[in-house]
Amino acid sequence: METKQFFKQMIKKQKQGKAKGIYSVCSYNNYVVEATLQQAMEDESPVLIESTCNQVNQYGGYTGMKPHDFKEYILSISKRMGFPEERIIIGGDHLGPFPFRNEDSLKAMQKARQMLKEYVIAGFAKIHLDSSPRLADDPVESSASLDPGIIAERCADLCRVAEIAFEEQKNKNKDASAPVYVIGTDVPTPGGSDEVEEGVNITKVSEFKKTVAITRDLFFRHNLQDAWDRVVAVVVQPGVEHGDHTIIEYDRKKAQGLTAALKEYPDLVFEGHTTDNQTTSGLKEMVEDGIAILKVGPSLTFALREAVFMLEYIEKELHQIKRFENLSNFIQTLDNVMLKNPRHWEKHYGGSENYQKFSRKYSFFDRARYYWVDEEVKESLSRLITNLRSVDIPLTLISQFMPMQYRKVRNVGLSKDPEELIRDRIRDVIKEYSYAVGERS
Repeated sequence: METKQFFKQMIKKQKQGKAKGIYSVCSYNNYVVEATLQQAMEDESPVLIESTCNQVNQYGGYTGMKPHDFKEYILSISKRMGFPEERIIIGGDHLGPFPFRNEDSLKAMQKARQMLKEYVIAGFAKIHLDSSPRLADDPVESSASLDPGIIAERCADLCRVAEIAFEEQKNKNKDASAPVYVIGTDVPTPGGSDEVEEGVNITKVSEFKKTVAITRDLFFRHNLQDAWDRVVAVVVQPGVEHGDHTIIEYDRKKAQGLTAALKEYPDLVFEGHTTDNQTTSGLKEMVEDGIAILKVGPSLTFALREAVFMLEYIEKELHQIKRFENLSNFIQTLDNVMLKNPRHWEKHYGGSENYQKFSRKYSFFDRARYYWVDEEVKESLSRLITNLRSVDIPLTLISQFMPMQYRKVRNVGLSKDPEELIRDRIRDVIKEYSYAVGERS
């Protein structure tokens, strides 16, 4: 199904009062992608996988991948697993000048345009246009937010570049799907926010309406009427967030004014960017209230980390009776690597050295997710998997350290293979999203 058609049908169902949506997996981790595709195969549903501007850009991002590389990476996994390519929607998140925000607007926007072009030409079908960051030469005002007019002007500018790039893509592939767009000025910082520690402000109805009106006006002024028809969602803050070790749950009563205002817009839904760690019922209520696109990322790699930690505990227990040649020492290896290269976590984890160490392991921010591609971490994980595959893992240890997976091993025949246990733990979280968006009963 064409991307535009899928989202238009989803929005139509929403406006008919049906709780229909889609979850967006924002991760490049191979275990997360595999678990996502496994779940989508079981649900016989489309899958939406996105990369952020920090992960993937024309310079490689922190993953080392450019847009074309990311798409091919996802498709290579799907091909290996036998998942139909036509059911995959690949999206770009926070596409705009954020990675270049320390430069002046001329240089930052020039680089942002190039990034948009490469994303669209690579075939990314869902584009979040994020022009909200303040750039080096933008006027400093009392408000932390950039002027909405400047944001809208830059948003239209970036969309124009994307539309030109799509025409170029279509010349090479006549079956190319026109991208759909997500806009919004109340956009959280890519990679996590400390806002929860200070309280979260729900997007004001007036700000939401102003964003839509100004952006629509600028799109029409730039002759982007056709592109505006493909704007499917607005990013808002509905009052949910996770902090270091705390969670602000969705409260539909507090968000009632905002979600009620959405009913005035027959062609739009909301996109929730910080839905990680919400309860199953909270996620369901969000979709029911029009927050139909649920972004999820850190809570999936959080589950991955939990599973791998548990597997190391199993490895250590087994080492008492089955002497492995080399233990993986995964937990310590991961922390050593994070200490050697602190740039992904040092601004997020404060307090004493002991508290920082605790947070590096267990924080909801899950800054450890940036280190899974490190060679030392990969080697340690490989050793852990090899050690556990060399033995028949006793059911007693699976019950002790992975009780949910133990029940599935006993009741539905889940394999005791360590990688299957990892993927299944991640799917525990994905199933909550699958239920919330209407794929499972």
